[in-house]
Amino acid sequence: MSASTVTLIAIETSSETASCALLRGGTVTWRESSGVRTHSQAVLPMIQELLAEAGIALADCDAIAYGAGPGSFTGVRTACGIAQGLGFGAGKPLVPVVTLDAMALACHEKHGAADVLPVLDARMNEVYWAQYRCDNGVPVATQAAVLSAPQDVRPEGTPAVCGNGIAAYAEAFGTAPFAAADTAILPHAVQIARLGAIALAAGQGVPAAEAQPLYLRNKVAYTKAERAAMNGTPA
Repeated sequence: MSASTVTLIAIETSSETASCALLRGGTVTWRESSGVRTHSQAVLPMIQELLAEAGIALADCDAIAYGAGPGSFTGVRTACGIAQGLGFGAGKPLVPVVTLDAMALACHEKHGAADVLPVLDARMNEVYWAQYRCDNGVPVATQAAVLSAPQDVRPEGTPAVCGNGIAAYAEAFGTAPFAAADTAILPHAVQIARLGAIALAAGQGVPAAEAQPLYLRNKVAYTKAERAAMNGTPA
């Protein structure tokens, strides 16, 4: 199997935009929906539309790719859970794709950048970020995905910067190369599909039972006192 012959469905719900894509014959068709609270309700209808438009069934796909994270805790669970349900039902492997990888590919496709630094808002005054070198159109991490305070984002060189983390913490990112960031780029199923096909062709598909979200934050809930301490206010 080569990436160019792969047929797969991709799901991405790690940010405020939910998207689904169908990769078939090297062509990607997609749908998207905004509003985090509606992600779980929007995904399956979007997938059904894509399959119906193509005149195929899920059984005709080779795999299901999903945005594994990092990102919204609920969002990455939603994508993984829906992908697992579809994978179990259709007997198809799953392909987890790192959301920052997808952002790096989107930035490369849009701007032709070879070096890319995606920065995704992680809430709680933190961001997810990584740095990539795009060789032959495929992003390869030169700095693995990490969670940090905005002021601790330290790129090598002057990469093209993208992601909503820059807009969320504008005061911390007021200097080059951050000032020229494309803040509209978010994880999207189009790039999840393309990277998923490459990963599947490389034998990186996993059984549905083994699929997991990627969490970089060990603690996702804080007590009232802990939140007050982070915000510098009395408990």
